Amino acid sequence: MNDKLAKELLDKIVGQVFGYQNPLDLEQAMTKFAFDIRLPQQVFDSATSQPTWAASMGQQKYMSSDNVMQRVRSETAMQPYRSLESMESILAAWNDINFAASERQIESTNIAESDGVYHSSNVYRSIDIRKSSNILFSDGVDSCEYIVAGQTSKACQYSIRVEDSKNVAGSFNVIWSNKIKNSFFIQDCFNLEDSIFCNQIANKRFCIANIQLEEDEYRRLKDKVIRWILQS
Repeated sequence: MNDKLAKELLDKIVGQVFGYQNPLDLEQAMTKFAFDIRLPQQVFDSATSQPTWAASMGQQKYMSSDNVMQRVRSETAMQPYRSLESMESILAAWNDINFAASERQIESTNIAESDGVYHSSNVYRSIDIRKSSNILFSDGVDSCEYIVAGQTSKACQYSIRVEDSKNVAGSFNVIWSNKIKNSFFIQDCFNLEDSIFCNQIANKRFCIANIQLEEDEYRRLKDKVIRWILQS
């Protein structure tokens, strides 16, 4: 995964969700859609001084996961014997070897600028991604695909800004909801399709602000909302 492929992925997801050509570059999309999401930060590998990406900012020294594994295999992390008579000497010895691993991944492919990725592929600038593919700017998604700015969500696809939700498809800005399709700005809802700005309702279609509309009126207003989202 590189910036070019990430941009192509962004274009595909935005086009699928909104039905319009994506007007945003990667940085603009991150600022617009992932402004409140915990994302990996750039740090520097203490062994090579090369940039690397980490989820946790609580450490002072980092080392990429690849370099960590090389040290484990070669046993170069082992230190020669030295006397540890005081607490100060123990802490000093610990400081010499206390590197936090960055860009951690397990059985994953095509991962960039991410940390904590498990059994996934095509992941860019994200944290804690599990059994997912084609993920951008997300934190804590499981069994998802084609997601931008997802948080703690599962079994979602082709969606942007899904939080604490599952079974969401073709939607934007969905919070604490289940079984949502082709909808925008949805919170605390269940089994909703083709709806916008709805809260605490279930088993509905063609609603805006919890108001039932005819399909033609709904689709006319939906276009206004999409243009507002992309232009604001």
